[in-house]
Amino acid sequence: MTRIVSIGPERLERWLAGFTERHGVTSYAVTPTKLTASAEDGSLAEIDVPFGPLEDLTPAGLVAHVLADRRLGVLLVRRGGYGAGVFAGGQLVDSKVGSRHVQGTTKAGGWSQQRYARRRDNQAREAFAAATEVAVRILAPAHLDVLVCGGDRKAIDTVLEDPRLKDLVPLIRPPFLGVADPKQKVLEQAGVDARAVRIAITDPPAHSSP
Repeated sequence: MTRIVSIGPERLERWLAGFTERHGVTSYAVTPTKLTASAEDGSLAEIDVPFGPLEDLTPAGLVAHVLADRRLGVLLVRRGGYGAGVFAGGQLVDSKVGSRHVQGTTKAGGWSQQRYARRRDNQAREAFAAATEVAVRILAPAHLDVLVCGGDRKAIDTVLEDPRLKDLVPLIRPPFLGVADPKQKVLEQAGVDARAVRIAITDPPAHSSP
């Protein structure tokens, strides 16, 4: 059975040591995109390298990589709200969140439904335009190393189509964050989630009865 755990980058070194303590002598296979730890009891831990590629292909290299001091941008966009933040050393140093009212669906038919749909589309465009201006103001001049996005993928794509944000697109890295309508607390938690190290742990196979 495989399960996923997420830990802060500051805990990775201790977690790797603890894995060996719990499961026995461990060997490592490290590539620019993944570390695989195989313990003598058959346990397996796989870590996709955050913000890769990894240059120093060792466990210590991965620890140093996740602890590197980066300027991390977070862009969250949904129909009902948006948020942009800049994190340095895990601390939020600049941010802006906002909301726009976008009507939900309706059961009305005929011309009423069409008018309603047009109004809703206009509201969504206004919300995405507001999100774009915030991204231009907060993220574009921030000299980011990495950008993590979340919310609604179509909304994010719409915002990043703006030519003023073209330099941000190559900086995008996973994960894509699923979030509620962005408020300040949501944005702050997104910064934590963006930096988290995700580990897939596979338990050893059950021993067969003699």
